[in-house]
Amino acid sequence: MEKPDPIKVLDQPEIHQVLFYPVKMPQSEKSDKRNLFFEVEPGIKIGCRFYISDKKHPTILFFHGNGEVAHDYDDIAPVFNERKVNLLVADYRGYGHSDGFPTIANILNDAGKVFYAAAKMLEDNGYVKKLYIMGRSLGSLCAVEIAQENKKCKGLIVESGSATNFRNYLAISGLIPFDHPVWEEGRNFFNKEKIRRITIPTLIMHAEYDSLIPLSEAKILFDNSGAKNKKLVIIPHADHNTIMFADETLYFNSLMEFIESD
Repeated sequence: MEKPDPIKVLDQPEIHQVLFYPVKMPQSEKSDKRNLFFEVEPGIKIGCRFYISDKKHPTILFFHGNGEVAHDYDDIAPVFNERKVNLLVADYRGYGHSDGFPTIANILNDAGKVFYAAAKMLEDNGYVKKLYIMGRSLGSLCAVEIAQENKKCKGLIVESGSATNFRNYLAISGLIPFDHPVWEEGRNFFNKEKIRRITIPTLIMHAEYDSLIPLSEAKILFDNSGAKNKKLVIIPHADHNTIMFADETLYFNSLMEFIESD
């Protein structure tokens, strides 16, 4: 029997309601000079927010979690900038100032297009060619998707990421049972399958007590990673939404050691 197409099974309205929490930003804020827009298809532009440290510093293209928007990083970005890192936060369709509506298919398809557009923008404007991909939670799907196809990434950073593309979350929510055939491997859909093909340096960071995506998922990603240079950092006493500042020193020191090791 042919295995079901995960995209067709998962891209349903009832699943979108639990995977996506799009928040639109006021039109009056669209002209902010930190906002960038990359066209992913005719009539559809993805909004991003660029927090600049210096053109000589590396840049992280960051895909955020499902309940966030790029503007949420206005207070967090200075911490990256102080550590000599440019932070480019990408929204998804329907989030922030982006056009359209989010689906699993289009966040995966858009991710690579945003990466190429961002890389070209940085090159055209004289930024050093050190572009890292980082995905948090939902954003881990985008980051891993890019990294498996693009060797121009200097490194992959997965924070609070899912190995099984939210299987536990969707099953517990009563939407798709654990034993549904969509969860069978073999279609290069799961992050744990894709990451086997990724050989660029990889950093995986996860909260010790993540109540949304268990720490076991990070360990699965690490064990399946195809990178020779890989590291798993567990932030003690942290949960899914407190990971960054539960131990800020460990979090950012680990991040900078990874970037500076290149």
